[in-house]
Amino acid sequence: MSVSELKRRRTFAVISHPDAGKTTLTEKLLLFSGAIQIAGTVKGRKSSRFATSDWMDIEKQRGISVASSVMQFEYGDAVMNLLDTPGHEDFSEDTYRVLTAVDAAIMVIDGANGVEAQTLKLLEVCRSRKTPIITFINKLDREVRQPLDLLDEIEQHLGVAAVPFTWPIGMGKEFQGVYDIRHDQVRVFRAGQETLDGAVETLQGLGDADGERRFGPAWLRTREEVELITGASPAFDKEAFLRGDQSPVLFGSAINNFGVKEILDTMVELAPPPSARMTVQRPVDPAEPKFTGVVFKVQANMDLAHRDRVAFIRVCSGRFERGMALKVSRTGKTFRANNVVAFLSQRRETISEAYPGDIIGIPNHGTLSLGDTLTEGEDLQFIGLPFFAPEIFQTIEVVDPMRAKQLGEALRQFGDEGAIQVFRPVLGGSLVLGAVGQLQFEVVKHRLAAEYKVEVRISPARYRMSRWVTCDDPAELRRFSDSYAARMALDAADAPTYLATHGSEIEVAQKLWPKIVFNELRERSGQPFKKTR
Repeated sequence: MSVSELKRRRTFAVISHPDAGKTTLTEKLLLFSGAIQIAGTVKGRKSSRFATSDWMDIEKQRGISVASSVMQFEYGDAVMNLLDTPGHEDFSEDTYRVLTAVDAAIMVIDGANGVEAQTLKLLEVCRSRKTPIITFINKLDREVRQPLDLLDEIEQHLGVAAVPFTWPIGMGKEFQGVYDIRHDQVRVFRAGQETLDGAVETLQGLGDADGERRFGPAWLRTREEVELITGASPAFDKEAFLRGDQSPVLFGSAINNFGVKEILDTMVELAPPPSARMTVQRPVDPAEPKFTGVVFKVQANMDLAHRDRVAFIRVCSGRFERGMALKVSRTGKTFRANNVVAFLSQRRETISEAYPGDIIGIPNHGTLSLGDTLTEGEDLQFIGLPFFAPEIFQTIEVVDPMRAKQLGEALRQFGDEGAIQVFRPVLGGSLVLGAVGQLQFEVVKHRLAAEYKVEVRISPARYRMSRWVTCDDPAELRRFSDSYAARMALDAADAPTYLATHGSEIEVAQKLWPKIVFNELRERSGQPFKKTR
């Protein structure tokens, strides 16, 4: 494969707490690259303009992102694969799986609120995988907290060394622009000015007499703060950044396009190209000539007119060519990849080739499932794509028994997507849905009605916890399952699951059955989750 194409790739996610401006920034990144000509804005149910990355009806109605989106575009000589993650904390599981497919991340922080709960959770995921992070402190055109306090909070709560690349001059109505510390240059902010050609007024350094005359106290305060932080902050170390130990910090206002170009430039300059990824059998280097890829997301009904089901695949090595024969390691079956697409959110374009780091989509009717590995013949299984033990459980029943078949098919697809976890009690009875957050049930109910014309009743279940049970001795696992048959269920991967009403029940079962392992995470294959880089 072409090493030059490999080096051009930058595959990254945008993460944040809800309402920090993640979707707005995503839109502006596309706008600056020329991928779109106008940014959609979520203005309410009567508006006809929505965020480019939001495509579900429920997202458009509520003005939130509840599904991850994929967007590929070119910026300069780089090919950017941008993954927009769900902003709502109830969809953290989908966000985690998206983060397994990227090589870097942009963390958006609301300058008024600082580091928030969801930011902490997402950072922990990134740190566990040593994902390099660029931090963007947003909404400087509003009244925000002191930048020194924000920097200190990032370091204390997120456990990374924050290295400012830019520094704000004023805030809110007094926001004048930012000082580029590395290039000793001031970029002047103009409220409401949206320039995509980089035509921003610049001044040479904080010693510029015209800047001091125009901006007065804010200019002088910035000069003092910059002197302080340059003496106290560590020098930027690219290797520390690539290890996830340092995070460059930039300030701006995404809604005003201010600071967006700098984020793109920093991503191209510093973010790593695709690196080696682990399988059960061996590490896979992206420069290997043979194609490999992993399904990290499945989405049904992106196009309702065609009832399609698209598997999102991260290319891990080699060169993809349209029409090539690909083997699904899980099933051992081979198929021809003739209809393969790249994405700009809901817009698709048929492609003939792709390289490591690229995200491609293969429409299919159940051939591909979440976590599947695709190869040119070798038996490999990429690891590190987890399912989490749910925290909320509800039972589901169809209102019209004549629609039971449609409900079963819909839940099978939702289970394959990872949109919600579906458990089938081994002794029969109502299906049990498991989720991390309450909003997941609302989305499922909405999608059942909108996409499958199925009305359902969803009620609280008596369960409060679950664990996937495994054992090196299959006979012992069968004896355990028989003894607790009333509490056993199978999930979408047919992995045996113990359902509990209280944590003490799991503790008692563990003492009585010491050979049984109770897992809070599992791989797509049903096996216990193995942590990777």
